[in-house]
Amino acid sequence: MATVQVSEAEKVYIMHGVRDDLRVDGRGCEDYRHMEIETDVVSNTDGSAKVTLGHTVVLVGIKAEIGKPKPMVTDEGYLEFFVDCSANATPEFEGRGGEELGTELSNTLYKVFNNRNSIDLRGLCISPGEHCWVLYVDVLLLQCDGNLFDAISVAIKAALFNTRIPKVHISEDEEGGKEIELSDDPYDCMRLNVENVPCIVTLCKVGHRHVVDATLLEKACSVASLLISVTQRGTVTCVRKVGGGSLDPESIFEMTETGKRVGKALHAPLMEVLQKEESLEKKRQKVGFLG
Repeated sequence: MATVQVSEAEKVYIMHGVRDDLRVDGRGCEDYRHMEIETDVVSNTDGSAKVTLGHTVVLVGIKAEIGKPKPMVTDEGYLEFFVDCSANATPEFEGRGGEELGTELSNTLYKVFNNRNSIDLRGLCISPGEHCWVLYVDVLLLQCDGNLFDAISVAIKAALFNTRIPKVHISEDEEGGKEIELSDDPYDCMRLNVENVPCIVTLCKVGHRHVVDATLLEKACSVASLLISVTQRGTVTCVRKVGGGSLDPESIFEMTETGKRVGKALHAPLMEVLQKEESLEKKRQKVGFLG
């Protein structure tokens, strides 16, 4: 994870500000930075989104391909995650540093999103035991200024909302074998229901309080963080502690309650923005770079 060097005087200044609910950039402890969301930004994918959270920039592309169901669940499709940490985001992502962080992020995303409570995986099944849709979710970190998990989760939900999967028609040949035909009509497609797709809220313990959407400076003053994935109904689907420090039970309870409250409040404006973005798609004028 990208880090910055902070002096003792800066740590005291930041921690005193958090104690008084006034952070360095003027936000309260439960406030997010300005967030921008763009969908359908990569032309050769079935769904894509770009999220800018402060100075953290994340690009997500989703490609749907026909694969074979997993042996344990033959009537469901599944998701595969790959996270690429661009060395342009921070020098620490060069070489092994970026690979280790990418693996850590991928494993966490798999636990949060690849389950039937988040996405209708049975709707991705084409023929049980034989064919299903596999959604390859590629995440590219373009710029890093803290709070990667939250930005990535919002980008994934936006990309899933934007994803269009072609309708499948199954027919039998003379020998009884199944033939799969994909619809060529771009409007004859299947959309994913993203109502239950959770968003991750990361809470960092700074001093005796915790903050949402920590910057790199605040992260450097934090002893430990708690990742909480929350649905639009306020249901917690995954909790994970990050960092070398410890958290007492009272802090974990308070951080969980804050995460539920903040996460639940995040979904409604997010869905509103995504629907508004989609309604503008037909009206949006597309021009060349010289236009």
